[in-house]
Amino acid sequence: MTAVLMTALLVSATLPAQAGTLPARTALERLQVKPASALVLARYERSKFMTGWRRDGVAGCDTRQRVLLRSDLSPGTGEECGGTEGRWYSPYDDRTLTDTAHLDVDHVVPLANAWISGAWRWSPARRHAFAHDLTRPELVAVSEAVNLAKGGHSPANWRPPVRAYWCVYARDWITVKHHYRLSVTPREKSALRDMLGTC
Repeated sequence: MTAVLMTALLVSATLPAQAGTLPARTALERLQVKPASALVLARYERSKFMTGWRRDGVAGCDTRQRVLLRSDLSPGTGEECGGTEGRWYSPYDDRTLTDTAHLDVDHVVPLANAWISGAWRWSPARRHAFAHDLTRPELVAVSEAVNLAKGGHSPANWRPPVRAYWCVYARDWITVKHHYRLSVTPREKSALRDMLGTC
């Protein structure tokens, strides 16, 4: 385990296991449980959430650049929206990367999963806000390889390869789903309970 991962886990351990203002386990039990619908999934299109990363009106940085800036562990480059080089830690697979070409910004709750969990009912504006949410723990810089492996899977079918990160990942997943009132499948809920057991 790297020193960075150990630090992240120690910090996480000192914080309450919260999803918003509720403990993660309580928030999980309050999530609506519904089976996934193949018919709903068939209507999913990524463009219903985003066609690219949104630019803000302050410095003209887009959401991806904001995530990379806040996650960069290297001293500042002086570039307002960040450069292509820095130092980023991918907590899912315990890797340190120095080139943005090898980084992805992951939606912790994938857009396809959000869609089948209730976002199909949302307005386009709410889906767009979800895809660019910098407030909840929905966007995280990870290695491109691990993000491709995750795809649109929920914890029922995919978990971070680094078991020590399962607690943080489950809390983040629950926080996002609780805030947006998204449902979970029975297998997803069981997997999240299991992952919280590592906290």
